[in-house]
Amino acid sequence: MGRAFEFRKARKFKRWGQMAKTFTKIGKDIVIAVKAGGGDPTSNSRLRAIIQNAKAVNMPKENVERAIKRATSKDQEDYKEIVYEGYAQHGIAILVETTTDNINRTVANIRSSFTKCGGSLGTTGMLDFIFTRKSVFKIAPKPEIDLEELEFELIDLGGDEVFLDEETNQINIYGEFTAFGGIQKFLEERGYELMGADFERIPDETKELSDAQVADVEKLIERLEEDDDVQNVYHNMG
Repeated sequence: MGRAFEFRKARKFKRWGQMAKTFTKIGKDIVIAVKAGGGDPTSNSRLRAIIQNAKAVNMPKENVERAIKRATSKDQEDYKEIVYEGYAQHGIAILVETTTDNINRTVANIRSSFTKCGGSLGTTGMLDFIFTRKSVFKIAPKPEIDLEELEFELIDLGGDEVFLDEETNQINIYGEFTAFGGIQKFLEERGYELMGADFERIPDETKELSDAQVADVEKLIERLEEDDDVQNVYHNMG
């Protein structure tokens, strides 16, 4: 078991949040994917992966179709993907991925959250040395799947780790950020049942805190995750 596995097990905040927030997040992902590669899932691999994510959280099919239709409309404003970086209390690094149609609103809200929770918003790139961006895939387990063999096959494609997450009963595959397309193609061609695909930012090292200190940091994380413009929040809290 490697660093990605240990980080996943150690995280102490909600990844997806409430269902409505989850659907909004996926809806924005769909718009961005369609704007970049078109509305046909058969020719847009990123869109295929996002649709699978939607299925995994039971997002209604009509919601997905509506998001795709909206994305192809000329009236749909473009979303901008912006990453904000800063520090929470007790020296914990916080990285916030946002998708917004109003940058001024988003940065004001993010800065306010950091300030009110005792943290400070920093400059772009200041946390590049702390987090590594990874491709993450989840596939359904089968008795005939040899995890070591699968990991070996994926090495040349940029795969890092393959392990069974016993909590979700899914096989997790971590790989280099740039390997997303290659790993997705490999899994689809081999007939693996893809349960989800996304990107994560993994801290190279984590910092241990007391329970009281963790509670301080979680106040900021929860406040950020409640913001409609926020897609994901990452930290290096152990």
